[in-house]
Amino acid sequence: MTLFQDFGITQELAIILAIDLTIAVALLTLMRYLQGWSIKVNSSAELAERDNFAFGISTAGAVAALGIVLTGAITGAAASSYLIEAIGMSAYGLFGLVLIKLGRFLHDKIALNELDKNAQILKGNMSVALVDASAAIATAIIIRAVLLWAEDLTLDTFIAIFSAFAISQLMLVLLTRFREMRYARRNQGASMQAALVQGQVALAVRHSGYMIAMALSFNAASHFILFEPTAHVTNLLGWLLFSVLMLIVLTLLIGLVKKLVLARINLAAEVEQQQNLGIATVELAISLAIALVLTALMA
Repeated sequence: MTLFQDFGITQELAIILAIDLTIAVALLTLMRYLQGWSIKVNSSAELAERDNFAFGISTAGAVAALGIVLTGAITGAAASSYLIEAIGMSAYGLFGLVLIKLGRFLHDKIALNELDKNAQILKGNMSVALVDASAAIATAIIIRAVLLWAEDLTLDTFIAIFSAFAISQLMLVLLTRFREMRYARRNQGASMQAALVQGQVALAVRHSGYMIAMALSFNAASHFILFEPTAHVTNLLGWLLFSVLMLIVLTLLIGLVKKLVLARINLAAEVEQQQNLGIATVELAISLAIALVLTALMA
């Protein structure tokens, strides 16, 4: 215990951290099995017997997403009692898990409305799995930001969190529709979702970069919107207006930087027609870099 005290960790705080860690491990384990239960398959068989890499990527995205959400629930500060800490951690963790699952459901039914995601993943479609995992991670980044933005453990807090979550899902749909329009215009009206079904991994990597970048830029809103527990409409409009603004700014900046960094390269031809994974990965890196810089500037 002396060693803990040397680092400023009291016995009470050590027990609270142990409670948080135990709940986090339990929730991460639950998320792994939920992946199989939700589509009525044996997750162990998919991962270890069928060696379904796509299912593995999808599961990895879900587990990583929950881990990101849990970092927003763990504060490291001592609660008033061990029971309050356990209740708070469990409530935020389970709420985050439900929102991740709800976000994936909405993304499947609205954003990826032209394909059967679960069927594609069970077939081993890597491109669809990458988009699915990235959508889960993007949703988790947003949920984490909102958990850190909101305060206390009340009904108003959960309403505020759900409001921001709803706006984030709207932004993911708008982003997907915009990327689909760009793809169709450059490929004689072809469908981006059909291309994902065909297994175009490079296209999936680029789109994943856009989704996660949007989530990171969404994170900046928490530094500008004042949390008002009972001002539900104000909170909702604040997240909506700031999210639309950040999406526009992010899209313009990414487009500009890509023209500079990848000058004299026909990105549409390389990624969408030749399936150049290297170029797509550079595009993903540029998207993430711009989003991180924007978030740092506005923190």
